[in-house]
Amino acid sequence: MKIAVIPARGGSKRIPRKNIKPFCGRPMIAWSITAARESGLFDRIIVSTDDVEIAEVARMWGAETPFVRPPELANDFAGTTEVIAHATQWALNEGLKPDAVCCIYATAPFIQVEDLKKGLNVLESGSWDYVFSVTEFAAPIFRAFQQTADGGIEMFFPEHFATRSQDLPVAFHDAGQFYWGRPRAWTEGKKIFERHSSPVKLPRWRVQDIDNWDDWIRAELLFNQLGDVKNGNRQ
Repeated sequence: MKIAVIPARGGSKRIPRKNIKPFCGRPMIAWSITAARESGLFDRIIVSTDDVEIAEVARMWGAETPFVRPPELANDFAGTTEVIAHATQWALNEGLKPDAVCCIYATAPFIQVEDLKKGLNVLESGSWDYVFSVTEFAAPIFRAFQQTADGGIEMFFPEHFATRSQDLPVAFHDAGQFYWGRPRAWTEGKKIFERHSSPVKLPRWRVQDIDNWDDWIRAELLFNQLGDVKNGNRQ
């Protein structure tokens, strides 16, 4: 059994109600629910929320909301792992026997069915605890610097000031779309960014965090230019 869990709390601060705010013709969360449904991978698609309105929208688009997320997991400090662990434990308590649980973020309108399938294939191909989406940093992280208190700059890795970019290791960051995991990995709270995890690499142009209004505007502009993604055509 495969279960998708979409975490969507109601208390978003920087973009109020962003999980159900209209995005390119649908509530934001609808894009994630639609991808999960179209993939055909999941026996259950569950939205974990503390919010009545989000739950109603989720059900309207084909997900289920069989429980209310407890308040201690719906504040600004609750982590994704704890939220998915709660949903996974609920499933186990209900007598369900998932062999994989996939967290899909509610604000992932660029998620594609083929990436979800690839992630499951990787998970099942080895002894991985997690498989999740990543993308390359746009610039070498080893050439990064910060501003000092007196207004100057200093490198994080000054030893690489003269190193050619092509000679530096390729660095990746979390693409913020999906995380396949074994039930035990979720319930035991295993860290995702560790050697027991494997990546699904996405192109940079198909990855966009949506944390503030600038992100939202950029995401809408990008989404409207991507014919392969628009209108739910994710194949």
